[in-house]
Amino acid sequence: MTKAPDLICMGRAAVDLYGEQVGARLEDVSSFAKYLGGCPANIAVGASRLGLKVAMLTRVGDEHNGRFVRETLAAEGVDVAHVQTDPKRLTALVFLSIKDRDTFPLIFYRHDCADMAIAAGDFNAAFIGSAQALLVSGTHLSQPDIAAVCLGAIRQARRFVFDIDYRPVLWGLTSPGMGEQRFVASKHVTEKLQEVFPLAHLVIGTEEEFHIAGGCEDTDEALRRLRVISAATFVVKRGPLGCSVHASGPAIAGQGFPVEVFNVLGAGDGFAAGFLSGWLRKLPLEECARRANACGALVVSRHGCAPAMPSQEELELFVSRRDWPHRLRESAELNHVHRSTTGRKPWPEVMALAFDHRTQLEELGPPEKIRRFKRLVAEGLVRSRVPGAGAIVDDKHGEDALFALAGCGLWVARPVEVPGSRPLDFEAGANIGVRLRAWPAQHVVKCLVHYERQDLPKLRQLYEACVDTGHELLLELVSKNPPLAEIYAAGVKPDWWKLLPPADEDSWDRISATIARNDPHCRGVLLLGMEASEEALERGFALAARHPVCKGFAVGRSIFMDAARQWFAGKSDDEAVVRTVAGNYSKLVNLWKKARQACKESVS
Repeated sequence: MTKAPDLICMGRAAVDLYGEQVGARLEDVSSFAKYLGGCPANIAVGASRLGLKVAMLTRVGDEHNGRFVRETLAAEGVDVAHVQTDPKRLTALVFLSIKDRDTFPLIFYRHDCADMAIAAGDFNAAFIGSAQALLVSGTHLSQPDIAAVCLGAIRQARRFVFDIDYRPVLWGLTSPGMGEQRFVASKHVTEKLQEVFPLAHLVIGTEEEFHIAGGCEDTDEALRRLRVISAATFVVKRGPLGCSVHASGPAIAGQGFPVEVFNVLGAGDGFAAGFLSGWLRKLPLEECARRANACGALVVSRHGCAPAMPSQEELELFVSRRDWPHRLRESAELNHVHRSTTGRKPWPEVMALAFDHRTQLEELGPPEKIRRFKRLVAEGLVRSRVPGAGAIVDDKHGEDALFALAGCGLWVARPVEVPGSRPLDFEAGANIGVRLRAWPAQHVVKCLVHYERQDLPKLRQLYEACVDTGHELLLELVSKNPPLAEIYAAGVKPDWWKLLPPADEDSWDRISATIARNDPHCRGVLLLGMEASEEALERGFALAARHPVCKGFAVGRSIFMDAARQWFAGKSDDEAVVRTVAGNYSKLVNLWKKARQACKESVS
């Protein structure tokens, strides 16, 4: 982070395992979705999505879950320079589920976890003081050592935001299996919370959380008691009723949004992120409350905590109208904006080597040789070491290649169509959604279609499966006049288009206008090659590079097919394939970059 953070979030950072079967007891859940979790980490993601500069101060384990937490925070734009790796402790884990509208079972696995071991040496006064505010949640006051560390950080902060975040089980007040219990009276907890209230500038909590802080179960009385010891602004979350904000003058009532309560877990963290997105920008408290309630309404309508946090664009769209369905999760418009503006790795440029070819290589040799050849192509791609590199490869013959490319940071897509099928058919048959659930979430779903109108229901089925499973969709249309508008009209919004190089500027202008009109969140167009010559590709690149909607290329046979014919015929060895693929791919990358650079120079 080049600029000082607006907000530092200190404390819980965990892995949430969310039951996917809604309406089941946690005992009966059979599969789980893995998300980032933990109150301060959720707020960090939410605040970052709303445009604040956020840093996370915590610890994670030296293991896979710890790396997942760190990488997820970083992908959300959160500064992770002060996310320390603890060599002795594991990252915290939480199991959660949605049983009904009032029951949300959860079990914390936090015994001696990494984030409870934050030490004074993990930060300094300069870092804490660089931010506009430091946020700490109440869980980290539950044990003496970590409470002392947090108090040290709080005293170094310019402003202190306290999220009460009361979980009785984490204070040892319930049995370990009662993680969902929200309130247990405790004089000890009240005393510990009141130690930090005089230091706070902003306090956020539910009515029950203000009850435990105030030491009584009447909200007005609790607020009166706390006002005696604190001049902070108090923000009381009141669920569907909205919130009330208590500062120096009369209380401000923030009206809630009438939406279905699908999942309360994480909604309070979304609320806090929304409030802070206004408060740290010095917006009126009424606007802070409106943003907070809107964020809470959006998050309460979704599965998960951190991934449910809205983006700034989504928030602005939501508050601009009041005609949303009561069940927000049924709004295709909101869902599309959320999907397109959150949790996506930026790919400003993709230069993909497409070797998902099946039929063409099956004509050259048996399956075992095809698998070996594709592994060599993958090695050649990796050897080229090109930033923005990508691959399109199948799992029928290219599974070993996919394994080799895992974790390399490449853009990866996989085909789903039966090669040459007309009308369109999927290799997985009618169970395309089930097949996609077994894919890594980062893999893009690629579908080549020789388009006819009878393909629209299949395309709609594929698009909905991608939305449900969180995968991006690339549609490849082998047509000189691709029917983009017709596909959009059917409710299909691909993240990527793969198209033949348009013949002229007018064709490019029509494509650009169609995409902008129907889906301004579309990632863009990649050019396909069809075993074109280097000269033909260069001409196509020169024209495409002038149009921002074109983000690169996905070319295959022009790069590897000559090498394939030689290798399958026994006229070249493995190293020759790797060397040829790396060389041809690098040459094509240079042609693309040369075309882009020529456009920049002509503009300047």
